Amino acid sequence: MARRNIIAGIDVGTTKVCTIIAEINENKDPEIIGIGTSPSTGLKKGMVVDIDDTVSSIEKAVVKAERMAGVELEAVFVGIAGSHISSNNSHGVVAVTGENKEITRNDIERVIEATKIISIPPEREIIHVLPREFIVDGCKDIKYPLGMSGVRLEAETHIVTGSVTSIQNLVKSVNQANLGVEGIVLQPLAASKAILSSSEKDLGVVLVDMGGGTTDIAIFKEGSIWYTSILPVGGDHVTSDIAVGMRTPMHNAERLKIQYGCASASLIDENEKIEVLDTCGKKSRTISRKLLCDIIEPRVDEIFTLVKQEIYKAGYEGLIPAGVVVTGGGSLLNGIPELASKKLGLPVRIGVPANIDSILEYLDGSIYDIGEGYTQFSEDNGAIFSTGVGLVHYGAETFEENSSLGDIEEDQVIKELFDKVGKWFRNIF
Repeated sequence: MARRNIIAGIDVGTTKVCTIIAEINENKDPEIIGIGTSPSTGLKKGMVVDIDDTVSSIEKAVVKAERMAGVELEAVFVGIAGSHISSNNSHGVVAVTGENKEITRNDIERVIEATKIISIPPEREIIHVLPREFIVDGCKDIKYPLGMSGVRLEAETHIVTGSVTSIQNLVKSVNQANLGVEGIVLQPLAASKAILSSSEKDLGVVLVDMGGGTTDIAIFKEGSIWYTSILPVGGDHVTSDIAVGMRTPMHNAERLKIQYGCASASLIDENEKIEVLDTCGKKSRTISRKLLCDIIEPRVDEIFTLVKQEIYKAGYEGLIPAGVVVTGGGSLLNGIPELASKKLGLPVRIGVPANIDSILEYLDGSIYDIGEGYTQFSEDNGAIFSTGVGLVHYGAETFEENSSLGDIEEDQVIKELFDKVGKWFRNIF
């Protein structure tokens, strides 16, 4: 498998599990050769609550992707989110020790290590140390200080941490599906690599990844990630509101949301009617489609109100001219761009990975199993693959031509998260 330079990513979400397999081409870019999805069971708000169910969901998605790609996976990059994720910005400073005071890779690694000297509870672990900028002798906004002259090197980083228990349970689930873990990657960071342009990240942009159990936020400025947050509310809450408000089973509420839902009720004709099953799932009644959307809109409005609060909390109001990019399964809901733009006062677009439409036609079924109904694939549905595609892009960035995706045992992963930060920087620089 290593000779074919295979990279794989698994997005283990609350609603779905998605496996993406890519082959690194001559230009060291990932070309997608396999996709597999499975309804997700065993997770709640992005965290594993039942390992056996999670393993089963992972196995189903992996088998589908392997069959399409014609390969057997050994190890994967795994996306992580959930309410246990937290982040903060940090600062580090070191004296330049290189010959003639020229900044070396060792100096860069030392200053990055210096930013990690922060108070972290024993039950939490560092997942990422992401550089925001470097400062050389007071000169700011430096992105790549290697080879520059100076006596004092500083770094501003964004540090992402997670619950050790949650990380271990996710890794254990992947290992029990007979896969090693090549790396743990924050989901909005992964998604950004698939759907955000360099110009958007330079100007200032907010990424909103709407999943089933959580909504993930990442703010980029000057080409780097400056702020992240995980909101404990997502598409499943919309489905629950429909089930309660319409007095219908959850699987039918999900079907109604996907087939007839709209986040902006004003866009819906009041005379349009739809059929709704009763709580027993046997008899149906006719209601106005606008009534359904009147139930959906307040919850989606709440989500983007929370997004707006996070933007203000981070201090970036008025500083994100590239606007907002919404992705993930929740972004498939009609009316999202209109409502989000009105609520945030910013331009909004739906983020879909490039060059993925051509492979969707080969998928064998639905995005989500929703009981008696299914959500079929279409061009617009590519947004549900943003994290998975981003994971293989992340893997491609850390790819070494002669390396193979070897297994990493469960009890090694937490220990090696620190080491992977250094490896990541060496690969980039």
